[in-house]
Amino acid sequence: MNIQYKKGVLELCILAALKNRAMYGYELSEYISETIDIADGTVYPILRKLKAEGYLTTFLTEESGGPPRKYYCITQYGREAFEKDAAEWLQFTETVNKIIKGE
Repeated sequence: MNIQYKKGVLELCILAALKNRAMYGYELSEYISETIDIADGTVYPILRKLKAEGYLTTFLTEESGGPPRKYYCITQYGREAFEKDAAEWLQFTETVNKIIKGE
């Protein structure tokens, strides 16, 4: 798949994944890579960016027998941005599909 397609939608995919529950970085990366082929480490810079923009917050939890994990949760601001961006994405892809199909 064209890498530019992925770059344009990964932020939206991350917010979508986090809207129902908090996840730690590796878990989120594995979840997304089940459906979109992404390189290891792709998700972490996006998580840092989304946190800096106020879309995400983090918290640490200590797992038994392992190091603490940083979990990411979506903020209310992030939810609002997700809803807006998701609507724009769906409209955009609908339009692109019409063009591709010659409608």
